[in-house]
Amino acid sequence: MSRELVAAAGASQSHTSTSVFHKLKCSACLSSSSSSDCSGKGKSKSSTKKLSHGFHLVEGKSGHDMEDYHVAEYRKKKNHELGLFAIFDGHLGDRVPSYLKDNLFNNILDEPNFWKDPTIAIKNAYRSTDNFILENSLQLGPGGSTAVTAIFIDGKDLWIANVGDSRAVVCEGGCANQLTVDHEPHTERKKIEKKGGFVTALPGDVPRVNGQLAVARAFGDHSLKAHLSSEPDVRHVPIASNMDFFILASDGLWKVMKNQEAVDLVKPIKDPKAAAKRLTSEALARKSKDDISCIVIRFG
Repeated sequence: MSRELVAAAGASQSHTSTSVFHKLKCSACLSSSSSSDCSGKGKSKSSTKKLSHGFHLVEGKSGHDMEDYHVAEYRKKKNHELGLFAIFDGHLGDRVPSYLKDNLFNNILDEPNFWKDPTIAIKNAYRSTDNFILENSLQLGPGGSTAVTAIFIDGKDLWIANVGDSRAVVCEGGCANQLTVDHEPHTERKKIEKKGGFVTALPGDVPRVNGQLAVARAFGDHSLKAHLSSEPDVRHVPIASNMDFFILASDGLWKVMKNQEAVDLVKPIKDPKAAAKRLTSEALARKSKDDISCIVIRFG
C-alpha cells in the first residue's frame, strides 16, 4: 500500500525506536518477508489434492523499509491438511503485519466453531485480532495493514478473506476471476461518513479516508479506527477441476497490472516460484514503486 498514511508525525513515531520486532526478525525468507528480495516454494504432503506454491517479495522504491509479510505453510488439523497462505501489506511501519504473520491464522484456527461455520470463525478472528492490535498500539505502533488470507482444506475447499486492497485471483478455464473485494474509500464513502469521517482526493491523488488512508478497511490504524472497518469479506470457493492456479498479491502488483494480464503472463509457467518471480519482475518493469509481494498456488 506504499506509505498510504501521510501524517508525518505518525510516520516518525513508527521509526523512532529499534523495536523488539526488528530484533526478533529472522533473516530467512520462510519466516520473515523483511528482506529486500526473497523467494521460496513448497508442496503439500496430501496424497489426494496436492498443492504446490511459490512466492517472491521485493522491497519497493518508496524510501521506507519493507512492510510486506507473507505466510505460506501447511498444517495438519483434525485429520485434515490445511494450506495456509496470506499477504499482509503494512503502512506506517512493519509491526502490525509482522504480528499478523505470526498470529492471525492461529487465531482463526483456534476459533471453536471453525469447522462448523468457517465464515463466522474467520470474521470473529479478524475482529479479535484487530482489537488486540488496537489495545496494544503503544507496542505495535500507530500503523496498520491490509490482509488477504487463504485456507485450503484438503485441496478441496478454499476459504478466502480480505481487508483492504491485497487481492486474490484464480485462473479458471484460462480466465481471471477475482475472489476478493478491493475496499476502496470511494466505494464505502457512505459508511465512512456515517461514522463521522470523510473521503477526499487531493489533486492528482487517490481517494483517502480523512485524506490519509487509501483503503476503507484495515487492521490497526488506531487514529483512524473510528472511521475504518476491519470486517473482512469472506468467501467459500469449492475447488473445481478447471481451476489452474491462484495468485495472492499486494497492491504493488495490482496497481500496474490487470487480473487477466497477470493470469496470462504466468499461465505457461508451471513452476509456481518462477511464476511469482515473473509477476514481480513485470510489476517492476511497469514502474511499480511499492513493495510487491506475490504467492502463486498450483495443484499437482
